[in-house]
Amino acid sequence: MTAVDALQGLIGQEVGVSRWIEVSQARIDAFADCTEDHQFIHVDPEAARATPFGGTIAHGFLTLSLASAMSYDAVRPLDGVVIGVNYGFDKLRFLAPVPAGSRIRGRFRLLAADDKGQGRWLLKHELTVEIEGGDKPALIAEWLGMQMIAV
Repeated sequence: MTAVDALQGLIGQEVGVSRWIEVSQARIDAFADCTEDHQFIHVDPEAARATPFGGTIAHGFLTLSLASAMSYDAVRPLDGVVIGVNYGFDKLRFLAPVPAGSRIRGRFRLLAADDKGQGRWLLKHELTVEIEGGDKPALIAEWLGMQMIAV
């Protein structure tokens, strides 16, 4: 847990790094089924081999969806938190494809912590999703989350 009075001192600092998460072809296929996005670059290994990627890649939105699991690993909730909710993104860029079978992890840096009153704190984190062994991150985002603490 993180004390509310410590938030301002954490701004600009890395506050956590998640575990590595495997992005298997089975996970990509399941995501394609859930979202009805069956573009061949994601689900057809033979056809995808003929592309500049050399094989299937994860959907950008699958990579983004794994951010929740990364956050649970890496970002400590505020002391007394009752609930935290996704508040959206100020910025999101997909920078590199995630090949099937690779592993990714998230790095979180606190950018802002705004007291919205009545126990509500709007936190902005920079999220960088790294690809193990990759030269560039899969994505970089400014992610907003509202944490509500008991008052």
